[in-house]
Amino acid sequence: MITIKSAAVRKAVKILVPLLFIPGVIALGVFVFREKQYALISLAVAVLALALFIAGFERKKTGTRRLIIVAVMVALSVAGRFIPFFKPVTALTIITAMYLGGEAGFLVGTLSALVSNFYFGQGPWTPFQMFAWGLIGLVAGILSSPLKKSRVFLLIFGFISGMGYSLIMDVWTVLWYNGAFNPALYITALSTAVPYTLLYSVSNVIFLWLCACPFGEKLERVKIKYGV
Repeated sequence: MITIKSAAVRKAVKILVPLLFIPGVIALGVFVFREKQYALISLAVAVLALALFIAGFERKKTGTRRLIIVAVMVALSVAGRFIPFFKPVTALTIITAMYLGGEAGFLVGTLSALVSNFYFGQGPWTPFQMFAWGLIGLVAGILSSPLKKSRVFLLIFGFISGMGYSLIMDVWTVLWYNGAFNPALYITALSTAVPYTLLYSVSNVIFLWLCACPFGEKLERVKIKYGV
């Protein structure tokens, strides 16, 4: 496992990758390559998410162990997408971020979208899904302390995350339909998607209510046992 040794470089990567590089790559795919190179854009987002993950640890041994846990969480998220109507990807991404850090949460979110779409269908929407779930994981990592302390706050965050996912994905909807961003169309897309957004937000709350504690306890044990 490669490590980034310089603290200044790690800090720069943590800021620039999610806030500048990944949105820039997605914008490049939308406005320059259009729909032709979505596979390349998705791969670029995945590589950048891995770079962000690598920036989150210093020791090679610890990073390898974290990557194994992340791979397990990705596998669970991918399997969970086969559950009709209720998708646990957001919940598992949040849980990962709470106990392994925002970088790990970002990687789980991005890879869950990329891998599961090999079955559900890859397309120009994939990078938006990767970014949306990844960003939810990153924010959950930043808020990990209050999320662990308050179950009510965790459930509220899960509900809001479902709405945030819709906000990002409807940007793609408008770009796909109109070829350019139109605020009026964006508001229309959001209002049209309200029933689905509410269902998704409620499913996040349910999964977090059921899974946050048992998954959290197991992840804490793994962290202590293997020194992650």
